[in-house]
Amino acid sequence: MRLPTQKMRVQKIDVPRAIELIRGSIERGVDYIDTGLPYHLGESERVVGEALRDGYRERVHLVTKLPMFLVRKASDFDAFLDRQLAKLKTDHIDTYLFHGLNAGGFEKVKRMELIEKMIGAKEDGRIRYIGFSFHDILPVFKDIVDFYDWDVVQIQYNYMDTAIQATSEGLRYAAGKGMAVVVMEPLKGGKLADPPAEALRIMKESRVERTPVDWALQYLWNMPEVSVVLSGMGNMKMLEENCASADASGVGILSPGELDTIAELTEAFRESILVPCTACRYCMPCPFGVNIPGNFAILNNVYAERSPLRRLLAKRSYGKLAANEKRLDEEKSNGRATMCTECGICIPKCPQSIDIPAELKMVEAAVRKGKRGIRPSR
Repeated sequence: MRLPTQKMRVQKIDVPRAIELIRGSIERGVDYIDTGLPYHLGESERVVGEALRDGYRERVHLVTKLPMFLVRKASDFDAFLDRQLAKLKTDHIDTYLFHGLNAGGFEKVKRMELIEKMIGAKEDGRIRYIGFSFHDILPVFKDIVDFYDWDVVQIQYNYMDTAIQATSEGLRYAAGKGMAVVVMEPLKGGKLADPPAEALRIMKESRVERTPVDWALQYLWNMPEVSVVLSGMGNMKMLEENCASADASGVGILSPGELDTIAELTEAFRESILVPCTACRYCMPCPFGVNIPGNFAILNNVYAERSPLRRLLAKRSYGKLAANEKRLDEEKSNGRATMCTECGICIPKCPQSIDIPAELKMVEAAVRKGKRGIRPSR
């Protein structure tokens, strides 16, 4: 979902660099590769397929997902799966997930008898394990977990997101059922890698030599319920750092003092984040060209930044976005918040259930009018 991209084209994959990165990760011991049909405007699976040629496919557990938001009838299951197998240049998917299940998607699974489709694909060898990724609330999560004897579940989880979506209770619930629990968004879309000043102070005073990324990853690897931690590594530096972190990890290795430090970090971060966008880009492309995650990143930076200079730089980045249709780039993905028409198409696509049009109104207020500290209702 976050492969290296070409300069000035945020969704266009830099194929040579991506293949080098994927193969480099496998050489360093990474053996779980997760992709999805909509990632990078549909090109992620194709590039992953290229990267896994020449013997690399046999060295990994390959995961992709049925795009539930595109499924209209039961026969779509086989059509999508067969297309994905062709793009990935393989005869089987190791784990196939229902993508982003919520209450509505779950009803679709039941109505179209898609579990039976999954079982059929497992029996004919096109997939090996059955699971779902999840974006909703805990009661829905438990209903889905109890519906079938799943092999795998993928949830959003990090030390900031223990009480939303599946929650810590859901994590333990699924693991208790014998499911492999895969964690996505371990760095909350990169936000935990770029901490506010107060969080940096807490890390320094802990006297534990650990980067912000390492704090977040070790928190997850410390938990016996977590099977796999997914990290969207976009360059070799990230890969090297994450592999080093993994080498130093283990269940139960964090001391009580380190866990107390993480609790303090959680509170520090909560004070600095205005809109809980993780830059997953599920809301993109916007039909009117608004760069939704980009605008939210600017809003969060303006709200959180205490340095006048850095706050000014954040505001200047807003000025570089297109203010009208004529200034939109080729992909029509660089528009300001003011270009939002409140059509609402983006709202059901957001895994965080953000009221995107309402929050976008805050961007102009914070950047142009200097109204910091506004907290839109959610």
